[in-house]
Amino acid sequence: MSVMLLNGSLLVAQAMLTLAMACAAIRLLRGPRAEDRVLALDALYVSAMLVLLTIGMRGGGTLFFDAALVIGMLGFVSTAALAKFLLRGEVIE
Repeated sequence: MSVMLLNGSLLVAQAMLTLAMACAAIRLLRGPRAEDRVLALDALYVSAMLVLLTIGMRGGGTLFFDAALVIGMLGFVSTAALAKFLLRGEVIE
């Protein structure tokens, strides 16, 4: 019973995260300013990372957790670089 409940709740979480990714992708394409697009990209990579984690929980594979870690690290660095570019106009001083 608890395994079915866990799988069902993970499936619902994946559906909601996929919906969040779709909303972030729409904001990324239609954002009126560059700051909105950076924020949408940030939300998109966080949602993608969480989808990979829920897939790893459902399947039991460790490869998904490693991929989520890489996405998290690259997403943080890219968000910081884009924010610095928007603030100063250059990334490397």
